[in-house]
Amino acid sequence: MHHAREQQEAPRTPTPEEVRVVGLVPLLEPYFRGGAVRALMPDPLREAMEGNGLTPRHGAVLPHLLAGRPLTVSEIAQRLQVSLSTASELIGGLSRAGIVERAEDPANRRRILVSLAERHRPALETFVARRGEPLLRALDGLSATEREGFLAGLTAWVREVQR
Repeated sequence: MHHAREQQEAPRTPTPEEVRVVGLVPLLEPYFRGGAVRALMPDPLREAMEGNGLTPRHGAVLPHLLAGRPLTVSEIAQRLQVSLSTASELIGGLSRAGIVERAEDPANRRRILVSLAERHRPALETFVARRGEPLLRALDGLSATEREGFLAGLTAWVREVQR
């Protein structure tokens, strides 16, 4: 269906300002390539991910589990903006690898709570810190209003890419 839409609608011509923005995107690509990510990942986490055939999509779940309370599968799906079945599959892979733990919610036994396995917490904290350094330095130079705009723009972009 998505392919049919692409054939029917010609892409709109970007404005010169939009061309500047779109032109920045390829400059970020090396940062997201497997080799760059792999180099920043502590050995125990990398071995667990690679040894279990886990992908970057699986890895996207993990930072959400670092802070705060365990999350439900629905909350993870909402945060990642993926379907409930996709979130469940990602969590299943992470659980089989021993990176996350699933438990019944004592307040509602039909709900499953997902938390990071404590043995992987230090490695994930290190990885998130390393991975986030360039972004955090960039955010440090922005005002609160600019940060809000940046977050709104990134969120909208993610939504469009995931359609």
